[in-house]
Amino acid sequence: MSPDRILPSGLSSMEPMLPALDDPQLAELSRRIFIEGGALRASVPAAITRNRIASLVREMNSYYSNVIEGHKTLPRDIERALQNDYLDDAGMRLNQHLARAHIQVEADMGQRLASEPGLNVYGRDFLCWLHESFNLHLPEEAREGRTSSGQAYPVEIGQPRTFNVDVGAHTPPDHRQMDGFLQRFSDAYQNPSILDTSRLPALAAAHHRLAWIHPFGDGNGRVARLQSHAALIRLGVDGDGLWTLSRGLARQRSDYYIRLAGADRTRENDLDGRGNLSAWGLHAFCLFFMQTMLDQIEFMTRLLDTGKLLNRIADYIHRESGITQHRDRLVRLLVALFREGSVTRGQVTDIVGLKPSAARQVISLALREGLACSASPKGPLTIAFPAKVLDAYFPRLFLDLP
Repeated sequence: MSPDRILPSGLSSMEPMLPALDDPQLAELSRRIFIEGGALRASVPAAITRNRIASLVREMNSYYSNVIEGHKTLPRDIERALQNDYLDDAGMRLNQHLARAHIQVEADMGQRLASEPGLNVYGRDFLCWLHESFNLHLPEEAREGRTSSGQAYPVEIGQPRTFNVDVGAHTPPDHRQMDGFLQRFSDAYQNPSILDTSRLPALAAAHHRLAWIHPFGDGNGRVARLQSHAALIRLGVDGDGLWTLSRGLARQRSDYYIRLAGADRTRENDLDGRGNLSAWGLHAFCLFFMQTMLDQIEFMTRLLDTGKLLNRIADYIHRESGITQHRDRLVRLLVALFREGSVTRGQVTDIVGLKPSAARQVISLALREGLACSASPKGPLTIAFPAKVLDAYFPRLFLDLP
């Protein structure tokens, strides 16, 4: 830390903790996010299909989280990493590890939230668990941070930082005050007096204040996004995993950092709230953050429109896949898998309108092309979304997808 920087002193230096919760813009955004998030979940009624898309969205989330941090890992390389197939190039291999770690800790987080309904997602223990889990999914040589001059240092896994840092123009609190600031963070955002209708603005404010505290030596951005995702799950507006905040933040990366920096500012005058930090800056950040949520819910709602999605699947089979046999029958099978979630092999005969021997050829084709999958040689079939179909099935889901 440069000697002329002044450390925030005292827990009150983080005030205000919440934007004006009676603000009509934030209230309207909250209303729409709850309504449209619920409608998005209902748009894919088959639970198995919904879970498959949610798994794809986890991969997308890791991709965009990497993009925000200045890394880029193509979907096909993420798919390879999930199969323990890593590239020779050291930098690209590290990006694969980062993507895979994000996917794994997000899946672990979802399971933990489901099994621990009383878990405090704003608590110090949960934040440290996120940090530790992410780093433990990385190879040991990847568990290091770098100073602004590029010098590497080991990351203290799952523990608040033990040194002071500068983050751009912002100087986070002294490391000796981490426990106090994290307790204040938990008390403010886990407060039961916050009404359900105000939980989303509070979640948005928490994202900034956690970044402002900067509790860890490295990986604070990833932890903050994972924590926000956990809070969205707790509120039931994650659409069962059908949308992701990181995509919206990555597509507006410069605005995201500008809004974060704006909420770092100290109070400008007597009209700018009563806390140490700018109430105007916090409101602007919360507005941006919630608009980003709604934008991504609306994007995924359009993308998962059943009629249009099934038309794109048919177009892929007929025009892009290179498949020359049983194309119409294969489309019928994929449509049934999408709508029903799972079909037995015996049902395929009726679905594709062929005799059993010919229907088995369609099944073999779907499995060989990776368009369907099955847990056993005779088990039910479910739909699959390999990397090769993503641009056709889900256009614009990934940035710069070749």
